[in-house]
Amino acid sequence: MATIRLTVGQAIVKYLNNQYIQTSKGQEKLINGAFGIFGHGNVTCIAEALYDIKDEFPTYRGQNEQAMALAAIAYSRVKNREQIMLVTTSVGPGATNMITAAGVAYTNSLPLLMLSGDVFNSRLPHPVLQQVEVESDSTSSASDCFKPIVKYWDRITHPAQIMQSFPQAIAMMMDPRTCGPAYISVCQDTQSLAYDYEETFFKKTIHKMAKPRADKNEINEAIKIIKNAKRPVIIAGGGVLFSKARDEVNVLALQCNIPFGTTVSAKTAFLAQDELNIGPVGVSGTKAINSLINKADVIINIGTRLQDFTTGSMSIFKNKEAKFVSINTSRFDATKHTSLSVVGDAKETLIELIEGLKDYKADEKLIIEAKENKKRYLEFVENKINEKNQITSYANIVGAINKLVSPKDRLIAAAGGLPGEINTIWQSLGINTIDNEYGFSCMGYEVSGGYGSAIANKEGQNIVFTGDGSYMMLNSEIYSSVLSGDKMIIIVCDNQGYAVINRLQINQGAKPFNNLIEDCKLKDKAFGVDYVQHAKAMGANAEYVEKIEDLKEAYLRAVESDKTYLIHIEVSKYNWTEDSDAWWEVGVPEVNEKESIRKARENYEVNVKEQRKGV
Repeated sequence: MATIRLTVGQAIVKYLNNQYIQTSKGQEKLINGAFGIFGHGNVTCIAEALYDIKDEFPTYRGQNEQAMALAAIAYSRVKNREQIMLVTTSVGPGATNMITAAGVAYTNSLPLLMLSGDVFNSRLPHPVLQQVEVESDSTSSASDCFKPIVKYWDRITHPAQIMQSFPQAIAMMMDPRTCGPAYISVCQDTQSLAYDYEETFFKKTIHKMAKPRADKNEINEAIKIIKNAKRPVIIAGGGVLFSKARDEVNVLALQCNIPFGTTVSAKTAFLAQDELNIGPVGVSGTKAINSLINKADVIINIGTRLQDFTTGSMSIFKNKEAKFVSINTSRFDATKHTSLSVVGDAKETLIELIEGLKDYKADEKLIIEAKENKKRYLEFVENKINEKNQITSYANIVGAINKLVSPKDRLIAAAGGLPGEINTIWQSLGINTIDNEYGFSCMGYEVSGGYGSAIANKEGQNIVFTGDGSYMMLNSEIYSSVLSGDKMIIIVCDNQGYAVINRLQINQGAKPFNNLIEDCKLKDKAFGVDYVQHAKAMGANAEYVEKIEDLKEAYLRAVESDKTYLIHIEVSKYNWTEDSDAWWEVGVPEVNEKESIRKARENYEVNVKEQRKGV
């Protein structure tokens, strides 16, 4: 068998560059390049190998390891998990800076390939710079921190190990049942070693995303339960988007008279105009669909892990006799809350359910009620968008931009108040056009995610909505986007602090403290950041606007800009869009001297009684 002699670093890069995937567009590169910050641990070997293929496998230099990994996650979201980017870092803090991003990828079942340097396998120079030594375990290093929050972990200590490790990591990421982050570290001395690899290891390999079929008995039992329902409702989750099952959900809904609502992740798995798409579910949703779920006798969960913002902390299921049917590629998610689990791909499973339910229809009155609810919801949204406010509201801003975008434009948001506002107000024009990071709710994702989205999406604008708090946490990839020419539009909605957490704080009876800038420890008085000058210092175009009318004109200028453009606008600290009538559980002190907190505790105890405890 023919062999080729390569260093470990060279072999890793050569292998990754020869991985392809079959998509609807044909055969495409599985890994379209790398984000890299080089240091000791990856600069002399991995970086050198990346240099040799930089024209066909581009490397983007980031400003922060966490930001690079978040950008890679956003890239995979644009590509609907079918294509990914490599992220490579040095040892120690360079590696551990990615831990938060690993949490984002894990929670959202998204592929993320992280490759870091590690300590020396020989141990002769130990302790090396940035090494974390564990007295009870000499094999441990900072890389071990990733073990609880990745789906695949390995440390390469011998050249031959990559022939098993990397195929396993890719297989995990290409399977919807296991998809998530992979972390592989490579010892510094191991990276430099040469080895005679069989040439077949580097042959062009074409992957396909698996479409696992559900067990026939599970499908038949689901059909039986649904056929006995009078008021079934569908909760569609992000798995519908991954599976490309929009058409099948709509067919099932229309065929069987079953209205549906969407989780945050599934917001743009559908279009707003889809007839039985009644609206977003849960705390950040609308009572248009929540009220139907309250009275449902069967809830059909498709591709959702039933996060507490979706379920109102399990309180929106008022019918205690209601049954759950959960369709998911993950049995762990499918069996939650005593559901009948149907473990399989959403699209493939729905095709079988559509056939099995061809003679079934829910009560026509349910559809009449659902459509009336949707009409009232859309009227509510329009009123909120056009509401005249002394200080601009989130709804004013989100609604104004919504009316200016095209079906190819893409929206990026995360954490804070904006995800809820977008979930309620935004009306989706295109499929997979919102990246609303609310799985891990990671502040700082916005600008980094916008950068990754801008690299992947060249068909439309990449529009970042961020609060001032998230912007301050992580904004350095503005500079990266200007360097690489991957333009995004950033709208900084400035309410001078962490206003949504301030709302949570005071709504639970506490005094405002340490969230709004004005309520922090201050030497003199609170002052705002000049975000315009800050963005300009990183090479972007930027402007400040005062009124919603000015925002519309500024947005059109941003569209015409040839590089990243930031718009800074003040937004109300207290004007929120609330239409869900759903509760969210947070701990409220059981004993406290403040009357306001005692009342909040009483309200908490009332709502706890409404939680679904199982069937």
